[in-house]
Amino acid sequence: MSEFDFQEDSSEPLDIKGLVMKYLRYWYLFVIGVALALATAHLYLRYSTPVYSVKATILIKDESGADLASSAMFADMALMKSNKTFSNEVLVIKSKGLMERVLSELGLEVSYFGEGRIKSPELYGGRSPIEVVIADLDSAGFGRSFVIEVEDNNTFSIFEGEDKVSTHKFGEQIKKKYGAFTVVADSEVTSDKGRRVLVRFNDLRKLAAKYSSQLGVKNVNEYATVMELSLTDPVPAKGKDILNKLIEVYNRESVYEKNQAVTKTIEFIDDRLVYLTQELSDVEKEVVQYLQENKMIDVAASGGVYSSTAHEYNQQVTQNEIRLDILGSIEDYLKKDENRFELVPTSLDIADPTLNGLIANFNELQNQRQRLLRNNTETNPLVRNVDEQLETLRFNILENLQNIKNGLLIVRRNLQASAQQFESQVRKVPSMQRDLQVIGRQQGIKEGLYLYLLQKREEAALSQAITPSNSRVIDSATAEGSPVEPLATNIYLMALLAGLAIPFAGIFLRDMLNDTVQELRDVEKATTTPILGEIGHNGSGKMLVISEQSRSSSAELFRLLRANLQFAAGGKENKVILITSSMSGEGKTFFSLNLAASLVMTGKKVVVLGFDLRKPKLTQGVNLPNNIGITNYLISDTVLIESLIQFVPEMPELAIIGSGPIPPNPAELMLLPKIGTLLDELKANFDFIILDSSPVGQVADTLALAPYIDSSLYIVRYNYTHKKQLQIIDDLYKSRKLKHPMIVLNDAKKGNSYGYSYGYGYGYGNYYEEDSKGLGSRIRNLVK
Repeated sequence: MSEFDFQEDSSEPLDIKGLVMKYLRYWYLFVIGVALALATAHLYLRYSTPVYSVKATILIKDESGADLASSAMFADMALMKSNKTFSNEVLVIKSKGLMERVLSELGLEVSYFGEGRIKSPELYGGRSPIEVVIADLDSAGFGRSFVIEVEDNNTFSIFEGEDKVSTHKFGEQIKKKYGAFTVVADSEVTSDKGRRVLVRFNDLRKLAAKYSSQLGVKNVNEYATVMELSLTDPVPAKGKDILNKLIEVYNRESVYEKNQAVTKTIEFIDDRLVYLTQELSDVEKEVVQYLQENKMIDVAASGGVYSSTAHEYNQQVTQNEIRLDILGSIEDYLKKDENRFELVPTSLDIADPTLNGLIANFNELQNQRQRLLRNNTETNPLVRNVDEQLETLRFNILENLQNIKNGLLIVRRNLQASAQQFESQVRKVPSMQRDLQVIGRQQGIKEGLYLYLLQKREEAALSQAITPSNSRVIDSATAEGSPVEPLATNIYLMALLAGLAIPFAGIFLRDMLNDTVQELRDVEKATTTPILGEIGHNGSGKMLVISEQSRSSSAELFRLLRANLQFAAGGKENKVILITSSMSGEGKTFFSLNLAASLVMTGKKVVVLGFDLRKPKLTQGVNLPNNIGITNYLISDTVLIESLIQFVPEMPELAIIGSGPIPPNPAELMLLPKIGTLLDELKANFDFIILDSSPVGQVADTLALAPYIDSSLYIVRYNYTHKKQLQIIDDLYKSRKLKHPMIVLNDAKKGNSYGYSYGYGYGYGNYYEEDSKGLGSRIRNLVK
């Protein structure tokens, strides 16, 4: 163990109290920071635009109408189908095209805002005294805004920026480079004279993209296809209108898509009915003409059993002809180029499952192609893939039609052959009757086909009239009563945290970037050199602060340090005390004079020597001349020591010897033996000799005094001495280049003295408080 050991164990725990006190010293910064942050939060909440949440709930229906989820056998399949259907509908609802149609139907091409000093609230739902009707607007007008000021009930003015552009009458069409529009006034616009309204033209595509991205769609329950739609908007009424209109347009689009195949079927039947009506009229005219030419009113058909049998075969032939005619019409429809991407008519009662299945797949692909073309071009790979599938299905349908026709032709030949067998039996019937029978058969075919198509058209029209929508509204759009943004509680909480965090971060960064000694622990970490004590900040501006009447904190600390110095001596001689430091400006001269004054007040004879031959400050500090001093003594044999001694005017008992004129070779002078002679003679006349030397961290002059001293005090100044310079004293202590080195901390303030303070309990020193450990726990093992 060293002779002087003031250090605490390096493994001592973190001083939480000290760390807290370190930041509490700047309590006023935290108070200011919190106050400014809360004030900023208050202003933000006052002038920010609140945003409200609007929600609606709808049920997505199963298109098949079958409750597959209730079947245990198909439970997994039903769940997969339901999830797929739900995911598809989510993409449809969030599509930009659908949202653009919603905004267009709501007339949101134009937005209106009330003019305010800080913020401009949107005027929606009839709150604006004017309305702008767009006649024509190109892309250059998107995002353009201007101010309309109501002059009276007939006129208004347009402002762009602060400049008045023009004055117009309500109802007058205004033409600009970017488009034409008309301003219509409210019926009570007279009461709004002088009111200013900000008008902005919106790009519906960008606005639709914005609302589509903000639209929230989620599944309420994983076992149900119930969809919750949510939207945030500063105007709750607008948000509710958008959601309600979105559901309406979505249902209308789904119904329209479902009715596409039925509409095509009705159009096909209408075309065929027009053609059949003409043919049926021609046949009826032919019958009338034949009867008139032959002067006949009625012909009794009597063919017996053969005639009846032939008639039955003829009916079958008629039915077969109807089927062939329908198949031929469908085949002609598919072969036309203009119908390549049109739906194939269905519900024509063709009893062939394969053909019906192919037509259903063909129509489903046509609908899918139409949906893809809403947001893509025909060159898109997905569209081209669907086109290829459609071409394949078209070929398969035509091939299937041909196969069915071939089968029907074979049946027709068989039926005709059978009919001819029986007709040969009735050839005795007059040719007239036979001709009428042929004509009547043609008429029957036409009438049957006409009635059949008329019935199918009515069925298709009825199906179109009762087509259900794709969803059902469970809860219409409603807005929450309080805004979701900004939340006052969260804003104030974040402001409070920011008000505390910013000063904390500032103090932390300042300390981290500051490489000077801030606290006692900085010294304790850097060196094991004993610490004698600390000196408070001198705010008086005087060099000498010690006097008999002085009761300042600095004076009391010097008295305490004097007592510590006596303890450190441990009964040994300690007459010559060296004062040094790392660099100039750390308070060596101030400490030397006041330590000497403190010793003088105990009745001791003390002399202070200015051994800083390069930058002498000792005599200047007490307003004494420096024309003669140590330099004169060292270079001359005639100068006596008595002629060097001067006495401080403020304390006549305190003697000082200045450095004298600055020599050209101070390092060589410090090595002269006369320094020992000087100190020996002074020892005989003084109790203490204090050497105010040069900084040992800058020049080596001080080390020349090492053989003559009894102890050395190393001055470290708070907020001035660099932490790296503490290695100097640590090296001096470990290498024993100076005798009994001890550290004195100078310029202690309330901000950095908590770790090593000395209190007195007598009201002295307003920067210090009594340490709970006491002085005895601060200075340990003063004597080996």
